[in-house]
Amino acid sequence: MTTVLYVILAILAFGLLIFVHEGGHFIAARIFKVTIYEFSIGMGPRLFSKKSEKTGTEYSLRAFPIGGFVSMAGEDEESDDPNAFNKKPVWQRLIITVAGAATNLLIGFIVTAFLVGSSVRLGGTTVAGFAENAASQQAGLTVGDEITEVAGKNVHIADDLLYEIMRLGIEPVDLTVIRDGEEIVIEDVRFPQISENGVAFGINDFQIFSVEKNFANLCKHTLWRSAYTVRMVWESLYDLITGRYGVEAVSGPVGVTEALTEAAETSTYSFVSLLTVISINLGVMNLLPLPALDGGRIVLLLVELVRRKPLKPQIEAYINGAGLAVLLLLMAIICVKDIVGLF
Repeated sequence: MTTVLYVILAILAFGLLIFVHEGGHFIAARIFKVTIYEFSIGMGPRLFSKKSEKTGTEYSLRAFPIGGFVSMAGEDEESDDPNAFNKKPVWQRLIITVAGAATNLLIGFIVTAFLVGSSVRLGGTTVAGFAENAASQQAGLTVGDEITEVAGKNVHIADDLLYEIMRLGIEPVDLTVIRDGEEIVIEDVRFPQISENGVAFGINDFQIFSVEKNFANLCKHTLWRSAYTVRMVWESLYDLITGRYGVEAVSGPVGVTEALTEAAETSTYSFVSLLTVISINLGVMNLLPLPALDGGRIVLLLVELVRRKPLKPQIEAYINGAGLAVLLLLMAIICVKDIVGLF
């Protein structure tokens, strides 16, 4: 029974992220007085629907919690409505289009601030000790070294330090450290490795000092933890394209719900942390310049801005329709993969 409750919680949480995203589009559209036909959470058949007598907007809850939409006049077709989306200046349409992803990112950053504030300790990048027979110590790393770079990539807090070691530490890496006020490069440091689902990861073999939990450090950790989460999403996509991760590493709504359920069963902190990553992931992925995503529409609006005239509606509809078909097919394949994985 407890597991069922966690599953319900995970579904509601995923639906909340969709609501946040579509709510961003909705609020921006309302600000610019765009005619909105429907605001829907979920896809497929309607479970619940209520039409506003004041605005004429229909608010819907649909059967499948795999997305949502804000349907606006003139969004995908010509419209004579003076408040249609296509009648608004390009800069307003850009803001409306970006608003969904921006809201996901903003919520992710705000929740990150609460997570940082609730942390028992804030980890810095200064070495405090080593595991037994630590390879990094044998390579020349010493207690008191403040690590500033891993393989040329800047690190500022424990989170991005450990992330870079995890991602790049599968091969020997150079560490840049501050020792007694002097910058030193320790070359070819090897870290222990673990393998999960056929993918290798580096693991650190040293401990790090905590830093004082004051306002400045809380702001610093919030900033860099948010930045590293965004970078992690981009680099995970790159690793998927280049073949480091297989298709089995990709999850759709079913896989995400399963992961959220497992996190909820572990702890509230784990659940909220994963939810934050998913929110930022939704924001970043929706900005990819692909048809049917917000990023694809942004590209078309930028083309219109340069050409000083929009593309023909038929061409834009064809591009978005083809992109949507591919996206839905991909989602269906991933959902089948996730469902099979449950058994």
